[in-house]
Amino acid sequence: MGQRILVIGGGAGGMGAAGAALGTDPDAQVTVFTEFEDAAYSPCGIPYVHGREIPDFERLFLATKQQYVDQGIDIRYETTVTAIDADAKTLTVEGSAIPYDKLVIATGWWYRKPDVPGADLSGIYYMKNIRNAMEWDKVFDSTKKAVVLEAGALGLEITTALAHRGIETHLVDPTPWAMSMATDPDIAKPVEDSWTELGVHMHFNTTLERILGDEKGAVRGVVTSAGEIECDLLVVATDKVPETTLGSAAGVKTGSAGGFIVDETMATSVRDIWAVGDCVEIPHGVSHIPWQGLSGSHAYSQGKVAGVNAAGGSRRYQPVYVPWGLAAGKWFIGGVSFSETIANALGIPYVLGKAQGISRARYYPDVKPVIVKLLAEPGTLKLIGAQLVGGEGIKERADFLAMCVRTGITIRDLATMENVYSPAMGALNEPIALAAQNALQNARQSSGS
Repeated sequence: MGQRILVIGGGAGGMGAAGAALGTDPDAQVTVFTEFEDAAYSPCGIPYVHGREIPDFERLFLATKQQYVDQGIDIRYETTVTAIDADAKTLTVEGSAIPYDKLVIATGWWYRKPDVPGADLSGIYYMKNIRNAMEWDKVFDSTKKAVVLEAGALGLEITTALAHRGIETHLVDPTPWAMSMATDPDIAKPVEDSWTELGVHMHFNTTLERILGDEKGAVRGVVTSAGEIECDLLVVATDKVPETTLGSAAGVKTGSAGGFIVDETMATSVRDIWAVGDCVEIPHGVSHIPWQGLSGSHAYSQGKVAGVNAAGGSRRYQPVYVPWGLAAGKWFIGGVSFSETIANALGIPYVLGKAQGISRARYYPDVKPVIVKLLAEPGTLKLIGAQLVGGEGIKERADFLAMCVRTGITIRDLATMENVYSPAMGALNEPIALAAQNALQNARQSSGS
């Protein structure tokens, strides 16, 4: 009988761990417990189905249930783990004790619930589970007015989706601009301008005070610090809160960001327990501050590391530099590491460079602007952060710039970088190089040379 490797959670991190464990030790008994009806679909695609960019939810599933059976992974659907006994090395599942040799916790996250009257009314949508999303998508057909609570990544995506559905959409956020935790106002402005074109009503520097209900207990509006907004739907897109209840009760230590503390093997403070995904925190490669709530690609990579190590192999996970990107309004927006605003908040000095270029030759159809903003370390001029907004090529540039931060590339290197010139896909002057050249000029001016 092979070793018993149990995984709690069927998202990207959990399924990555399960597959990697079985690949490392084909004789292992790998079992995944998920409270949901499905495993390994892409929740990140849900807003784009709501917005009709993706025609149906079925496309978001990564594999069929039979394919997991064929791989040898035993998935227990709609099954809740209620306790972990780290001393006895068992899970409590539906009243029974299930023994394990190695355990991977991939319990993920949940939204920060609004702490206001009316938070338990019907008509409040927490976008996460795909089966739930399928039912809400039908509701959108008859929705006239909607409020989206907070302008984080999910908020940007669902705001755009609702606007695409022709729903009068109001975005309420307590900060001064969209994605303020990751962007600067000049980078967010093109997105906000495009929302205006789509008819979105933005309420920044505005807090939710109360959710109003009708006689049937359904949402009919919200009261904010700036007044009342009528609506028949409220979408909650608040911060991700790591789901650490099970692990914490078993003695797994959490850190300052609220997630489980893990080492480079994704091992927790408790022997034979690993953790991955949105329930963990990972050190940032520049600031060394622990970050929590990263992307599905991070969760999957962490799951691969944990699964290999739990099965007896050896793999390491590195500090993160967090390339990110999403579609919002009519633009793509992205970044790496941190923004100018966050650098200032953390007291990290920097040299700034910014430029606007174009995505392809100026004479080629559908050419789009690309704005690049770079942050470099004074003295060494190593790249430490970036932000981007434009019509195309944002993901590829974010990935490239993340590797530049990770490997110590300087703005001197970027200012003279080679780039593809092809009218259909790349302009003569690469926007990254233009921003780096501007940063070099600013560095010379600040040093007086």
